[in-house]
Formats: sequence, C-alpha cells, structure tokens
Amino acid sequence: MKLAIIGGGGVRVPLLVNGLVQSDLPVDHIALYDTDRERLAAIAPLASRFAGRARLRVESSVEAAVESADFVFTSIRAGGIERRARDEQISLAHGVVGQETVGPAGFAMAMRTVPPVIEYARVIAHRAPAAWIINFTNPVGIVTQAVIDSTDARIVGICDTPTELFEEIAHALGVPSAECRFDYFGLNHLGWVREVYHESQPLLDRLWSEPETLTRLHRAPLFDAAWLQSLRLLPTEYVYYYTRSADAVANLRRAGQSRGAVIEQLNRQLFADLKNGSDDPVRVYERYLAARDAGYMQIESGADAPLKRSPWAELTGYDKIALQTVRAIHFNTGATIPLNVVNRGTIAGLQDDDVVEVPCVVGSHGARAAMSVGPMPDAVADLVVQVKDYERRTVKAAMTGDRALAVDALARNPLVPSRELANTLVDALLPA
Repeated sequence: MKLAIIGGGGVRVPLLVNGLVQSDLPVDHIALYDTDRERLAAIAPLASRFAGRARLRVESSVEAAVESADFVFTSIRAGGIERRARDEQISLAHGVVGQETVGPAGFAMAMRTVPPVIEYARVIAHRAPAAWIINFTNPVGIVTQAVIDSTDARIVGICDTPTELFEEIAHALGVPSAECRFDYFGLNHLGWVREVYHESQPLLDRLWSEPETLTRLHRAPLFDAAWLQSLRLLPTEYVYYYTRSADAVANLRRAGQSRGAVIEQLNRQLFADLKNGSDDPVRVYERYLAARDAGYMQIESGADAPLKRSPWAELTGYDKIALQTVRAIHFNTGATIPLNVVNRGTIAGLQDDDVVEVPCVVGSHGARAAMSVGPMPDAVADLVVQVKDYERRTVKAAMTGDRALAVDALARNPLVPSRELANTLVDALLPA
C-alpha cells in the first residue's frame, strides 16, 4: 500500500506516520511532498524514525508523490503559521474572534488554501484516480466542499472534534463509546450531539439533571450548564466561538496574543531544536506535542492554567481518525465514523450537494451518512443554514478570486456584524 502526504513538512506528520505504520495496514511506501523544502528536510528524518517497515521517500514534485497512491493525505497551511497568527491578530484588532477556522481568520485561510488544494486534487484524480483523499486541511468543511464541487477526486474530510466529544459523553454516562450510537449533526466545527443510544436506549436524559457533569464534558470552561439544559443539545467546542464570541474576544485581547501566535513560537522552537541536534529528535518532538496540547483552548476560554486532557482522550486525535477511516475503506469494515461528506438529504434544510459533518458508514465505497438527521432543532437551524451559505459563497470567491464575491461571503459570516466591516477585513486580510 502506498500512502502520500501533501504537506509532508507539517508538524503532525510523524504522528500520522507512526499511527498508520503501527497498524495492520499493509503500508510499504510513504511519499512526502511539501512546497516548504526546509521544513520538509527537518520533518522527514523524524518521520523516518516512526516509519518502521515502510519505505519513506521525499519527493520533489506532487506528481511523483501521488503517482499510484492508494491514499493521499492533504494537510497544507497556505501562508504558514505566520499568516495564521497575522489573520487572527487582524480579526481581534477589529473586535472579531481571531481563530483559524471560524470568522474572518478562517475565511482568509480558506481563500488562500482552496486554490492550491483544488490543483492538488486534480493531479491526484489524474495520477491516482482510484486513490481516496483524506483531507485534514483546514477549514476542513470548506476545503472538502471545494474539492467535491470542482474535481472528480474521491475525498472525505476528517476532524477529531466530534469523536473527542463522543468519548467524553460516553465516559460521563459510564458506557463504552464503541457500543454507542451518537445522533450527531452539523458542519465542521459547528456540530451538536442530539442523543446517545446504548443497546437501543436513549441516555442523554440522565445528563440534563446533572449540571456538574455537563460542565465537565468539555476540556475548557466553555458552556454554562443551565444553557446546555435548556438547549438539550451537546455542542462541540467550536460552537463556543459563535455563542460566546464576546467572551472569546475579551479573553484573547486580555492574553495579548492568539493561539496562532503561541503555536508560531512553539514551531520556531521545535525546528530550532531539531536543527541543533543536541537532544534526541523523538524526545524533542514529544515535548513539543505536550506543550502544544497543554495550551489548547486555554487562551480563548480564559482558563487560568493549561488544560489537561482526559485519559480517554488518547482514543482520539487526527492520526487515530485517519487510521480508522483508512482501515474502514481498505478492509471494507463498515465502521461508523463522523466525517465530512455530501449531504444527499441527510440534514433537512441544507442542499443535497452541501458538505456536512455526520456519522458515516465507511467501507470500500467510501463514506455515506449512517442515518437521516431530518430537520435540525429550531435553536440551531438558522445558524447552520447561515454558516453553510457563507461556506458556499467562500468557495466561489476563492475559486474566482473576485473581490466583490469575497466581501459578499465574509458579510454572510455570522461573526462579522456588518458589510462595512467585511469590506474592511477583506482589504486587511487579503492584500493584493
């Protein structure tokens, strides 16, 4: 089995390589490609330490990397972490949430990222037409939508956010997550669990009367228990940016830097340490991962100290979701995994060709929605419809490069309060 990773200089690549090679997949060839040759030169030797039996090769062209691949992982960051930090700071300076996948910063990232991913997908469709693209590239929903709209490539979008919530809920309920069915719906970074079934019995009624348990479901202090009890839905953590955007802005401004700026500093230290060579690269990398994980959602939520992951959170992560998805396709297991796929009537109120995030049955055919969501609850339906409209408009703007369409798209984002501000932000975020 040949795997290709576009964005092979990314900091998660060694983790991904380790997870795939240590599994029962017959991986014998891994090709890495990245436009940033300096980063790739630093990450490739580290990834080789985790490659085990597989032959890992650095390719100088995307064509060579994806030729005859069985699976291609797309994980790029157009403009690098520096542009993320800049986008987030610009957003905050205008009083809007600064976060790489939502609001203006997410919009700017999509505008930069969609065109190159489309070109990569076209190369993949030509050089490896049977390959499945496993898309990590953020914003996952928008990027996956763009590829499906514009190419013949086979693609699924993956994110570990839903499964992290699933594990927390199952633990709180005292049941194995593998034995549960999660009624989950939404878009990438905008989703909710509506019900959890174990042995065909609904279980969430048990949690609505336990406010202390509800407040512990999320790693950071994001949602008020009374609000969750009235909503009777359990949101993924990114819903925080929409429902408590003023708090997020205040916390970020108080900290004086965004998450992107913190990761920029961590990345700079990682590559300096790898170049220095005074310590074992694997230990350097493990320290980096621990430091990066500890600060997750701390600034945005206003937490006083780094946030610890639950022990059962080790069951989740991008590398593990990627492995589950590849195994399900390769071995035709029929596993149920939350993924970003075409709607096809799964969620009422959205278009059939909209990319949505729902539990999917995954096999050699790819991924198909495991259940019909039907109408969304009134409390969240309008928000989902608006965000999906924004995503569709952003895809069109990114593909055409039309400034007027870009302003139209950003003005539709629920975190941008006016068209005037959208116009200002487009100038600031997308300089000619």
